Amino acid sequence: FNGGGYINHTLYWNSLVPPSKAHEPSDQLFDLIKRDFGGTDKLIENIKTLSADVQGSGWVWLGYNKCNDKLFLVPTENQDILAMKTGLIPLLGIDLWEHAYYLQYKNDRAAYVNSVLTILNWNFAKSVLLDNKKIGHEHT
Repeated sequence: FNGGGYINHTLYWNSLVPPSKAHEPSDQLFDLIKRDFGGTDKLIENIKTLSADVQGSGWVWLGYNKCNDKLFLVPTENQDILAMKTGLIPLLGIDLWEHAYYLQYKNDRAAYVNSVLTILNWNFAKSVLLDNKKIGHEHT
């Protein structure tokens, strides 16, 4: 549990940028988002829906499957680690535990998620994606 919390929160903080540095996904990451979700707007809609569906404490992840070169949105419970549960590489994560939003947003998790979605670190996600594509190609 504690190890999962450490890993998940490390990924979470890397998933965010200051508002002044916010940007849209680009290059290979954008191409995969377009192919697998129909575009960034559709991905964002899916994240909002999935976040609303998570009951209690958990996370929503944008994960990458090296085997089939596809992106997936996946919820995890508590401090479960995405890679250990699914084999997916986490590109971005959103903390849905109350401690992440309660002081500022009270019970309005949706408002918190909307705010987080404006400061996602797409450069971090792209970097993780490209690093894992290189690793995947070394073994083929």
